[in-house]
Amino acid sequence: MSLRSPLGRALGAGSAKDGVRHWWMQRLSSIALVPLSIWFVVSLLSLPTLDHVTVTAWMGQSWTALLLILFVLVATWHSQLGVRVVAEDYIHGAGAKTLVLIALTFAHALVAAAGVFAVLKVAFGGAS
Repeated sequence: MSLRSPLGRALGAGSAKDGVRHWWMQRLSSIALVPLSIWFVVSLLSLPTLDHVTVTAWMGQSWTALLLILFVLVATWHSQLGVRVVAEDYIHGAGAKTLVLIALTFAHALVAAAGVFAVLKVAFGGAS
């Protein structure tokens, strides 16, 4: 039995004020993905062929490499935000939820790093 009033029990147990920020970050990243995705698709479709030599030459251009890196980073960040919400909503055990969120964060960081590394390797001529 608690001697605290219902108001006293409710105070401090409310919103952590992080939901609105998360919602905005997801919306902003989706807005950023619209022009990046359109650029990516149009750029690929405007190439004369999609063979290895043509695509690596396209990726070797400085603006293309920069936009590809930006695309990879924004896409993985947006994905991480979305998958995080799914995990938070559908995994109910505190320990399992924490473990899954950590694994998802590391997996997205690994995908982002691998994508940036791949673009840089091709852009600087290391891909053969």
